[in-house]
Amino acid sequence: QVQLVESGGGLVQAGGSLSLSCAASGSIASLNSINAMGWYRQVPGKQRDLVAAIRTVGEGLTKYSDAVKGRIYISRNNAKNSVALQMNSLKAEDTAVYYCAADPIDPQTTGWGKEMFGFWGQGTQVTVSS
Repeated sequence: QVQLVESGGGLVQAGGSLSLSCAASGSIASLNSINAMGWYRQVPGKQRDLVAAIRTVGEGLTKYSDAVKGRIYISRNNAKNSVALQMNSLKAEDTAVYYCAADPIDPQTTGWGKEMFGFWGQGTQVTVSS
């Protein structure tokens, strides 16, 4: 079992920047099994959507939603079993609860499936004021 804890959410003005972090914990075996981590976001009444994801082994393949390309970047720190989300040029429509996710599935083998992540954090609120 893998536990994910997000941090870094908060209130920011439109055009500003915010960085989120996600730390994974668990047994050594469970942490070593993780091959991909990502960030999703959800607003009330809507489905949870992918923001960005990254392969955490070997070549760090990434995937971004069209809505955030060029503004939001995901990075990994394998030594710390963590991923970060750097969000720039934030817009009001970026307001959401952001969730960290992880899974043993290797996207290099299976591609970026829509529902590929099995481990989830509790979420952190990001509010962008216009």
